[in-house]
Amino acid sequence: MRRLPVYLLIDTSGSMRGEPIQSVNVGLQTMLASLRNDPHALESVYLSIITYDRDVNLVFPLTELPSVNLPEIKTPESGPTHLGEALKLLCKRMDMEIEMSTEEAKGDWMPLLFIMTDGKPSDLQVFRNVVPEINKRQFGNIIACAAGPKAKEEFLKEITDTVVSLDTTDSSAFQHFFKWVSASVSVGNRSIGAADDMQLPPPPPEINIVI
Repeated sequence: MRRLPVYLLIDTSGSMRGEPIQSVNVGLQTMLASLRNDPHALESVYLSIITYDRDVNLVFPLTELPSVNLPEIKTPESGPTHLGEALKLLCKRMDMEIEMSTEEAKGDWMPLLFIMTDGKPSDLQVFRNVVPEINKRQFGNIIACAAGPKAKEEFLKEITDTVVSLDTTDSSAFQHFFKWVSASVSVGNRSIGAADDMQLPPPPPEINIVI
């Protein structure tokens, strides 16, 4: 069975402290439960989570869905948003983890990447340097979420055309976002092979598509 790698990059900078990060934890549990109810996803989805604040942390490497054990994600009291460093780590992990096709065997499906931030990259130079590296890699889709009023969509637009925004960072907004993520993964899981034209499910009203 070919794998569908799914990477989540989650902002854990100081501004996510309190209700926002609690809501993210609830949302991730909802997403995991939903994917585990999908027999297709259960067989092929492999998940990895990277968090970023001042530090960048690999929460867990690419792991098959039944074996994923979600720890509680925490935030520091304050601190910057090192999205550039997180993308650098992502490139490194992908180079180690993604199985490419050979003449003898088919490799993984093109990975899906979900990025969530409530701000903008604090490490702008690193971010700008790594964007071309992200663009070189083949993704089935990259979906970026600008959460809350201070999130800067224009930086996310440098990585992907698929940018969505949430007006708030409360539990309802994140719950809807992660439900939509799991629906998108399930759709991606069924449409792989035609992944160049992966159609996302329509987002709920709480999620705005950024044009």
